[in-house]
Amino acid sequence: MRLIKYLANLGYGSRRDVTALFAAKRVRDADGRVLRADDPCDHGAIRVDGEPLDPPPGSVVCLHKPLGYVCSTTDVANPVVYDLLPPRFRARSPLMSPVGRLDRDTSGMLLLTDDGKLLHNVISPKRHVAKRYLATLSRPLREDAAAQFASGTLMLEGEEKPLLPAQLEVLSPTQARVTVHEGRYHQVRRMFAALENRVLELHRESVGGLALPADLPASSYRLL
Repeated sequence: MRLIKYLANLGYGSRRDVTALFAAKRVRDADGRVLRADDPCDHGAIRVDGEPLDPPPGSVVCLHKPLGYVCSTTDVANPVVYDLLPPRFRARSPLMSPVGRLDRDTSGMLLLTDDGKLLHNVISPKRHVAKRYLATLSRPLREDAAAQFASGTLMLEGEEKPLLPAQLEVLSPTQARVTVHEGRYHQVRRMFAALENRVLELHRESVGGLALPADLPASSYRLL
């Protein structure tokens, strides 16, 4: 791939914008040598205005999503998760997309990637990738809550197919850790609603074998 197209795909601007970068000699290698639009692509050696390039194609980013943000590129009523990332991320081709979604009132681990195969492997219903949440509830848990979650017979309102077995770890009368292996709409909240309870706070701690880094503050991201 020509270097000019590579930079455009990473979100550094349109072809015209990137052409202007080369014309102004703002694209150089690590030794300071001026690069041309047709030069080979060596991601780690390229500098724009003296700075290393954004994450290369096929990268995965872990974002500690705070409350109030939605997993969309645009939203007229709410801030979006892309507001927490470098502006160029929204202009990448392919887009750095959320791997599954968290609703506006759920915080925690959100993965983003431009690797379509990886994204599909994580969100595919056939993969049953585990997702672990910490839930704070409005009422004390029922004594049979863990058994109900693990039964494989729990039904959500408006659906005709029971849920897969899920794990419930009781931490206190009104707090629990839940691990689910599917991704139905607002699933965890609706599971507790099926047991006549309501989720006050919901935080995703992990996806598959990846856990939210303990030292990653809310609204911050890290390249994995």
